Amino acid sequence: MKKIKLFFAVVCVVACCLQSCNNGKTYAEMKEDEADAINAWILNHDYQVISERDFYNQDTITNENQFVLFEESGVYMNIIQPGEGTSKLADGYYEMASRYFEIAMQNRDGMFAVGDTLSGNMNLLDYPAYRVNSSWSLSQYMLYPEVYKLTIRGSSYSAAFTESYQMYSIYGTTSVPSGWLIPLKYIKPSRTTSSEKVARVRLIVPHGQGTSQASQYVYPCYYEITYNLGK
Repeated sequence: MKKIKLFFAVVCVVACCLQSCNNGKTYAEMKEDEADAINAWILNHDYQVISERDFYNQDTITNENQFVLFEESGVYMNIIQPGEGTSKLADGYYEMASRYFEIAMQNRDGMFAVGDTLSGNMNLLDYPAYRVNSSWSLSQYMLYPEVYKLTIRGSSYSAAFTESYQMYSIYGTTSVPSGWLIPLKYIKPSRTTSSEKVARVRLIVPHGQGTSQASQYVYPCYYEITYNLGK
């Protein structure tokens, strides 16, 4: 409980500082800055960006370091492992479990810089710490995945966290970022304990498809996310 209360306090400080950072800029200007940050990230990491048409022509597979841009949402996706399921998820309700890390793609002076890990629950040995108030910490990494109920009705995908050890405590909402749900149209999650077989993607998520805080303060995030079927 002490860790959660402390983190809520940090989030409040971040919110105040971000509000101060954004003062004086219009929403249109902040969107332009976000677009510049995304383009810079793509160039610095030498990603190849392909269209949705090319993506479908490749049977919804992406090559190494190749990202498909979904024009409507602005989300970029690279499929690392499509999963071992027999088919894509049909209409219905599913319990999903995800591990992830969330990386800042844009500077916020005094709070976080490009490349800082903002949150995550991946293996501590494999992934970096995140920075809070310029000091590095491992304390918020959890042993358990984020669990959420997924609802699919035709082309509509929605989800809410039911067991959240990170996202709810940090962002204060059970809503799963809509950018997290886009890959579920193309991968085949299964129930597995194998890190090699679990469905896994990399995403560039603009503010409108991201967390409540990213949406409010207009900044993009890079994610790596796994998708596993729950009970």
